[in-house]
Amino acid sequence: MLHDFDDLRVRITGRLDRCKVQLVGTHLGSIRRVLCASPAYLSKSGAPATPRELAAHQCISFELFATANTWRFNVQGADSSVPIHPRLIVSTAETAIDAAIAGVGITCVLSYQIESALRAGALKLLLESFEPPPLPVSFLYSSQGRLPLKLRALLDFAAPRLRTRLQQAQAAL
Repeated sequence: MLHDFDDLRVRITGRLDRCKVQLVGTHLGSIRRVLCASPAYLSKSGAPATPRELAAHQCISFELFATANTWRFNVQGADSSVPIHPRLIVSTAETAIDAAIAGVGITCVLSYQIESALRAGALKLLLESFEPPPLPVSFLYSSQGRLPLKLRALLDFAAPRLRTRLQQAQAAL
């Protein structure tokens, strides 16, 4: 929800909060939810071939998109909730990524969060063909009244750069 003191929000979701203020959205691109693990973990435990095989793996749960015990996938074109048994439950993506790099298990995070670890070979993507649809990324701002000049300047400066960065991040994976 935007408050009186908010000028701009970045939203990574297809769902908008209900609020009294009418919002305008500027679409910037999309972000994938991805599963990953370290090469060391994969050499020791193997890679799951399907989401159901995650039950036999050590998982690191990050509670941004789902409960600690469930991850969502696209299975045969349908949204599917798959139970997992987390070895570790954390509250930040950075902690989940660090644990995955250390070989603790498999984690589910946003693609941009692991881009550098993928390039460095510290993490590998898993179950890409089962990924849920990408999440839209948008700027949100109030549609009430004239757009403040400083906000218009920020949108004009940042939106094209973020669009390009999101496209580059998707291409890098």
